Amino acid sequence: MTVPSAIGLSRDEMAERVALDIPDGSYVNLGIGIPELVAAHVPEGREFIYHTENGLLGMGPAPEDAGDPELINAGKRRVTAVAGASFFHHADSFVMIRGGHIDLCVLGALQVAQNGDLANWSTGEPGAIPAVGGAMDLVAGVETIFVVTQHTTRNGEPKLVESCTYPLTGPGVVDRIYTNLAVIDVTPDGFRLAELSPGVDFEYVQERTGAQLLPMSRMSSAVV
Repeated sequence: MTVPSAIGLSRDEMAERVALDIPDGSYVNLGIGIPELVAAHVPEGREFIYHTENGLLGMGPAPEDAGDPELINAGKRRVTAVAGASFFHHADSFVMIRGGHIDLCVLGALQVAQNGDLANWSTGEPGAIPAVGGAMDLVAGVETIFVVTQHTTRNGEPKLVESCTYPLTGPGVVDRIYTNLAVIDVTPDGFRLAELSPGVDFEYVQERTGAQLLPMSRMSSAVV
């Protein structure tokens, strides 16, 4: 089973949708992959302060030109710095994370379980990434965790599942999931649909979700 590329949102549209739910004035850490694209989207009238764990507070989007090879994010991609940005030691950056000073984190995922468990660093296969890295600190120290990911793998396997089969990054940490097909909240009752992408219906999403998907509630459109 595969998901046609024309169905649902593009990667950039997914990032833009995530940005709509970030409260004004938030200190936000962005993970590697689609989460990095969120830096290019700040809704009019709001200010976000983007943080990267290698030591930058006030990260801007990717440069339009070649950029500065020494100005990179945690994923080693070149970024920009906004007016008033600050640079600091790697250890100080993790003090911010572990001390609860980052309001929200946007991460990618390999799997998310219906109870909010997150697996986003390794498939457990021989030769896979040997350590979890900063994501473990982020899900433990940041109050709100958003996940943005394609709804299925390239082979059509669900990423939203009853229980994770890959090594966990953190148990019960995910609050809301943004995919190309839908926005889904993690609730005490499991996955609950909050929003459908244009041209997508509930049955289409349920068929591509590896756990029961509860229908949209009247309050589901509220920002987390």
